[in-house]
Parts: sequence; structure tokens; C-alpha cells
Amino acid sequence: MELVYYEGVGRRKTASARVRLYPGEGNIIVNDKPMEEYFSRERDVLHLLEPLKVTDTVGTFNVSVKVQGGGVSGQSGAVRHGIARALLAADPNLRPVLRKGGFLTRDARMKERKKPGLKRARKAPQYTKR
Repeated sequence: MELVYYEGVGRRKTASARVRLYPGEGNIIVNDKPMEEYFSRERDVLHLLEPLKVTDTVGTFNVSVKVQGGGVSGQSGAVRHGIARALLAADPNLRPVLRKGGFLTRDARMKERKKPGLKRARKAPQYTKR
């Protein structure tokens, strides 16, 4: 017997998440830990659950996630993007709902690089007239 799952890869900043949806009762495991244990801030948990809430699929899939790179916020964004893509693979009819919520769009904002002659990306040394 073959175990059926739907896979989606999500990215945000420098974080990348491989998400697998299995038919089940709604358990979410992130890097072999329960979701609430891995993401300690409630804001991050609510953020990554949004695609499931919008599509009314909260209790229908077990979610297994492998996430790496970036920080906590970027990782939760990557998981959110991956869940949305996996839901789309599971049911293509969900595309309009996911698109309207903005879950399928990759957030392209990245950290700006430091420029030579400046202290950070845009902060310049203080100007002295004399």
C-alpha cells in the first residue's frame, strides 16, 4: 500500500520549508517537534495556520515540515507558503481562495546588502562640515 501525500516547497527570506500533507486529523510536526514547541510565539503559529483556516481544511491533514535557514519569522513564512502550495497540489479548486489571500505569492523581500563606504545598507557616516 502506498502512502499518499501532497508536497509543497515554501520560501521566505533565507528560510526554506519542505511541507508534506498527509490525510489525517490535523497534527502539525515541524523538524520532528510539535508546532507549538518549535514556534514559541503565538503570532508565528497563527501566521502559518492561515492557509488551512481560509480553505476550511484545519482537521483534514497531518502536516510534516522540514524547515531550515533564516530566523523564526522567516521560517514561519516559509512554512505558510509551503502549506499553501501543498494544499494546491491536493486540490486545484482551492487556487482562487489561496490566491485571493495572497498565500501563493512568494514574498520576494530580502535583506539589503551592505554597500561600501556606508555603515549598513543605507546608513552613511555622519557628515561633518569642518
